Amino acid sequence: MLKSTLQTLGLLFLLWLLFGGFVVGWFHNSVKPKKQLNEYSRKGSSPDSQEQSCFCHLTGVLDDCFCDIESIDVFNNLKMYPRIQALTARDYFRYYRVNLKRPCPFWADDGHCSIKDCHVEPCPESKVPVGIKSGNYNKYSQGLVTDLVDCEQAQELGAINNTLSNQSKEAFEDWARYDDAQDQFCELDDEKSPDAEYVDLLLNPERYTGYKGPSAWRVWNSIYEENCFKPRSVYRPLNPLAPGRGDDDGEGFYNWLEGLCLEKRVFYRLISGLHSSINIHLCAEYLLDEGWGKSIWGPNVHEFRQRFDPAETKGEGTRRLKNLYILYLIELRALSKVAPYFERAFINLYTGNAQEDSATKEQLLHFFNETKAFPMHFDEKSMFAGHKTEAKMLKEEFRLHFKNISRIMDCVGCSKCRLWGKLQTEGLGTALKILFSEREIENLAEHSPSKGFQLTRQEIVALLNGFGRLSTSIHQLHSFRSLLKDNR
Repeated sequence: MLKSTLQTLGLLFLLWLLFGGFVVGWFHNSVKPKKQLNEYSRKGSSPDSQEQSCFCHLTGVLDDCFCDIESIDVFNNLKMYPRIQALTARDYFRYYRVNLKRPCPFWADDGHCSIKDCHVEPCPESKVPVGIKSGNYNKYSQGLVTDLVDCEQAQELGAINNTLSNQSKEAFEDWARYDDAQDQFCELDDEKSPDAEYVDLLLNPERYTGYKGPSAWRVWNSIYEENCFKPRSVYRPLNPLAPGRGDDDGEGFYNWLEGLCLEKRVFYRLISGLHSSINIHLCAEYLLDEGWGKSIWGPNVHEFRQRFDPAETKGEGTRRLKNLYILYLIELRALSKVAPYFERAFINLYTGNAQEDSATKEQLLHFFNETKAFPMHFDEKSMFAGHKTEAKMLKEEFRLHFKNISRIMDCVGCSKCRLWGKLQTEGLGTALKILFSEREIENLAEHSPSKGFQLTRQEIVALLNGFGRLSTSIHQLHSFRSLLKDNR
């Protein structure tokens, strides 16, 4: 009896080895499609419609300008993106001096985020190129600063070279005292503050940190509700993070925006575009796994759909993405307009390494040439073009609202989020300063520094890295489009 039972079991085991894989495979292939079908049925969409729902309306000509999305995609992904990535990896652009300890000027601090990924690792000054530590004057040629011996002499590096002419000395002193408050769109950090530190941007990349909740909501709520020219007749929150935003389809809500003047519409779209860009970065560099002491970062398609799929955002997702493109166009226009400032021979992106400095400037000028070749630039002359007095008042209101937003960045609780928020806000503020300084840029002296228009190293680094973030966002949209197709 026992022998017969063992023979039967052996035969069954042999049959399982021969045909079990087929049976399991058949069962797997039969059941899994039904599960997938049920998932998409429950969400009200098919696999084929995922990519369509996020991108089918992201096409055509943008509002308030005469450029189409497809042209921007091709221009950015083939030309701008690889060039700006290489440029921002240069020593001059990778080190950013920032004060992450400034108190929030509007409400009591919530306390800094304790999540480890919120932490910013400052760069020891010994690692910072010696020329960068020379202060604001390093944007001019090496002959306009005193020779460097070691990093302990940094406090003396802004001294005037005694061989300069009296006229140059006066100009030099004037730069040090120059207060361009009427032109600044941002409140800049005091680079001489003991709390200001150099940060290596390549070692502190912008990514998802887990920072969210009431603190993050309050920052964006203050930006949207108090600074985006929202009419009093509009009760629904503008902040995408706000709960209880009503039951409208999203599109109807934006009728109020069309009733605003061009300048105020553009202002809102700039802020919305910046918010969208930041959200894309967080979705593209998401913490996917944290095991065995090693974090794995990568794209999170589900998170992307939650933020931009029209079905998940009541029709607003496409508008948010289009606003990113408008922001991109405005910063691209600023870069093309500021080129003459850097084309002057005495402007030297000084790091203390002559070979590196020469290569960086050459690379930057090639980059500017590419920006000028774009055929469909945003026309900033259409803004503030009305009655002179009214236009001046509107421009000042525009400037003060944006400057207020730059101050709100000091209320962000996550240090890494604050770092990149401050940098990108300052980059946009610098772009606006350039766009509305056309006359000063046209009148730049060819062979000597000008009092009328100048940029600090802090502004230059923020401008290029800020545009780099926008270029990366549009490049990442292409990646998400492919991922959504692959998930079909």
